[in-house]
Amino acid sequence: MDWRLEGSTQKVESPVLKGEDGILEETGEDGLPEGFQLLQIDAEGECQEGETLATGGTAWCSKNVQRKQRHWEKIVAAKKSKRKQEKERRKANRAENPGICPQHSKRFLRALTKEKLLEAKHSGPRLCIDLSMTHHMSKKELSRLAGQIRRLYGSNKKADRPFWICLTGFTIDSPLYEECVRMNDGFSSYLLDIKEEDCFSLFPLETLVYLTPDSEHALEDVDLNKVYILGGLVDESIQKKVTFQKAWEYSVKTARLPIQEYMVRNQNGKNYHSEILAINQVFDILSTYLETRNWPEALKKGVTSGKGYVLRNSVE
Repeated sequence: MDWRLEGSTQKVESPVLKGEDGILEETGEDGLPEGFQLLQIDAEGECQEGETLATGGTAWCSKNVQRKQRHWEKIVAAKKSKRKQEKERRKANRAENPGICPQHSKRFLRALTKEKLLEAKHSGPRLCIDLSMTHHMSKKELSRLAGQIRRLYGSNKKADRPFWICLTGFTIDSPLYEECVRMNDGFSSYLLDIKEEDCFSLFPLETLVYLTPDSEHALEDVDLNKVYILGGLVDESIQKKVTFQKAWEYSVKTARLPIQEYMVRNQNGKNYHSEILAINQVFDILSTYLETRNWPEALKKGVTSGKGYVLRNSVE
């Protein structure tokens, strides 16, 4: 009597598979080697684990995942199409305007900016920010000053003819330095000088010009042989003649921006008029004048309407 059950003559599949190197690998419940199972990645994280299609062994995904995948594919395709159109547009512009230089890479522009800044260090013009008066400033005032330094440096980098900037009376263990590092990305790598000494001991006194709104003398020109000083002071209590008094103590020349010579007071609801500007606004005026040699245009760049002044020709 044949006691063998029906189908017992069929060969039983082994739970191991032979790899490329002849090494036997254990298989999982789904029939795939464990190495392949580890490589299965669900991009959306919503595929149902343990369920496979009967034909291919690929993880089955819900309709929601499939919809997201189709949406993502549309986004990728749209970006590719946009890049292609932009490339064709630039190519057409170069063909129509062969004399215009192609757009430079960011690396080239950074190298060019660095070269201009280092050239200013040797050939001028030079600008000092006097930060020796910050010990009486509040946390809020220090934050505002740090923001002004950031904007000033950003404007200087974009200038065709930048200044070489020196932060004087500035120590790396001061609250202002900590605030600058916190608010300004890459502050420690700024291309400028940081000096603990004050500006009066770093440069010959006869080369210094302290810019202060309290001076009786209007600034007529920007001299490359002079070192211009801006008082790094944000004072919400508006103490008068602080920077002027400091310049007077060292017998240093002072000057003010020629706002009174080229601008007039404009009527406003608050009846507010002020010649006190942030250091980045003063810098924008100096930088614009250095490039244009035009005071009205330079003053328009830095004196905002909120200060209560307008150019003379704008009211005539």
